[in-house]
Order: sequence, then structure tokens, then C-alpha cells
Amino acid sequence: MANELSGNVIVLTGGADGIGLECAKAYAREGAVVAIVDRDGDKAERTASALGSDCMALQADVGDGKAVQRAVDSVLQRHGKIDALHNNAGIASPSKPLDQTTENEWDELIRVNLKSIYWTTRFAIDALAATTGCILNTASMVGLIGQDNHAAYVATKGAVIALTKAMALDYAPKGIRVNAICPAAVWTPMLETWCAEQPEPDRIRRYLDDIHPLGACPQGDVIADGAVFLISRRARFITGCVLPVSGGAELGYRR
Repeated sequence: MANELSGNVIVLTGGADGIGLECAKAYAREGAVVAIVDRDGDKAERTASALGSDCMALQADVGDGKAVQRAVDSVLQRHGKIDALHNNAGIASPSKPLDQTTENEWDELIRVNLKSIYWTTRFAIDALAATTGCILNTASMVGLIGQDNHAAYVATKGAVIALTKAMALDYAPKGIRVNAICPAAVWTPMLETWCAEQPEPDRIRRYLDDIHPLGACPQGDVIADGAVFLISRRARFITGCVLPVSGGAELGYRR
């Protein structure tokens, strides 16, 4: 694909590293202007500068409604429109069963992974309706198939998947498409941190390579390619889709 997103203004949360960084680079390569919303303002600034002069960085905690509103307002003041919203920001820790998860840990995962979508949608929906734009949510295969010792994270990603379908129905009359993308494992700084928390990190790394029938655990560029498609006009009649980009990790029993 070439210039699939030419002229689009895309608001991308959590775009300063990991999957978000790969998506930001892919969107910019396809001609989009990317507004990176990230809690690490310095890293977001470096990323936006590398992408091009029209891209912008906005420091914000995506779980803070006032901060999100300021970020969305800043994008509209500078660019006058929003064509796509990619809710990618998220956290994964702690790696615990539910009964061992503290209330603060539970609340923080809900706040960052789920409530952030409430805030971004609330403040961007009118702009998206004006452009008949689209929303993309980064979910996870664990929201479909589960994962041990990760109850709160799994709960948030399952909720994102269900929310995506509800949003797709609610906003179809406005011409707004809403889809989700579901990675399995992808090498990112967040996954590296997760591996380090496990009892046998080296064994976990081998496991993450082995669960993908199409090959080893990938980098974030494979997710970015799927994201470009779902945001582009090529996906203009796709909504409520929960797209696995998983190398077949969920397909069944394997030796």
C-alpha cells in the first residue's frame, strides 16, 4: 500500500514506544499526520520530530479526562479535524491471579486500559462524525482466549473487545467505523518487562517464540500493517471487527 492515509489526521495514544511507535511510523509512511498522545512527553516529542514537521506530540495521562480533552482540543486547533482515533495506550502489570491483585492495581489497569477509551471517544466523537472517521482499539488475544496469572489485564482487554462491538453499533449511524486489533505476543518494552517478572524469564521467551505457528514472536510492525488497513478506506465496510494479528497463536493444540 502507498499513501493509503494521505491527508488523514490520526490521534494515537501510547504512540511513543512499542506497538504504538510502530503504528505511528506506519501511519506517517502512508501519508498521515500523527498526533501522539503519551504520558512520556519527551519520548513523544522525539517520535513526532522523527516522523515529520506536521506530526505533533501531546503529553497526557490517558486516564485523566481533563488531560485528554486538552490533547484533543490541541489537535483540532492545529489541524482542524480528526480522521481516526487509535486507542493504543495500555499497561500490562501486575502478573497475578485476581485474589492477589490489589485494589489499586485493579483500578489502575481499568483506568488506563479501559476508561481512557471513554475519555478519548467522549471528546473526539463530534470531530470523527464530521469526517465520517474511524476508531481503532488495541485489544489483545488474551481478551478472547484468556491467560493465567494476569486476571486484571485479561479483564480489561476482554472489556475492550466487547466495548468495540457496542461502539460499532452506536456510531454506525454517524458513519464512524469502530474496530479492534488483537496481537498475541509482540516484542515491546512492556512485554520485556512482563518477561522479567516471570519466575523463569528465559523459558518464557522460548515459549513466546513457540506459540506462533507462523514463526517466532514478532516485532510491532506486523500489528502496524493491520492497523493501517483497518484505518484506511480499504476497510470502509468493516466495523465491529476484532482482528487477530497473532501468527495463528490461538488456533488449537500444538506439541
